[in-house]
Amino acid sequence: MIVYISGGVRSGKSRYAQERARQLSDAPVYVATARIWDAEFGQRVDRHRAERGPEWITFEQEANLATLPLTNRVAVIDCVTLWLTNLFMAHDSDVARTLTAFKAEIDALAKLPGTFLIISNEIGMGLHAETELGRAFTDLQGWANQYVAAVADEAIFMVSGLPLFLKTM
Repeated sequence: MIVYISGGVRSGKSRYAQERARQLSDAPVYVATARIWDAEFGQRVDRHRAERGPEWITFEQEANLATLPLTNRVAVIDCVTLWLTNLFMAHDSDVARTLTAFKAEIDALAKLPGTFLIISNEIGMGLHAETELGRAFTDLQGWANQYVAAVADEAIFMVSGLPLFLKTM
């Protein structure tokens, strides 16, 4: 089962996903897709690690998430934006190739038995990107979000800490 959770920055996506995962499992998995690009981001990652309790099993992987031991687990995948960034860089900023690779990864996850709470940002709802590369990534993110939402069993949009249920089982 895929549960897709999207929203803006600080909308409560991660908190909601983690609370839901804890309701479903005593030993949930947290899949962090972030690459640590600088010291400030490294501190943020350390803070998030410390905030999760000892019951969490954490995997840090930038791509190929279906290769992780996720079968029959409840896993929070945080987040599509960082995962896409990794793929975008690996595919030389080629939107079409990145989207194809991302869809293949989502399809591989969808075939695994388990519950996967996939978090994503709605970056296209904010400011218009100033650069061509930024606009290309915003488009990529939008198409990737649409794909995950279409494949998902549930889709939830977070606003001000409140879940709006867009698609339910």
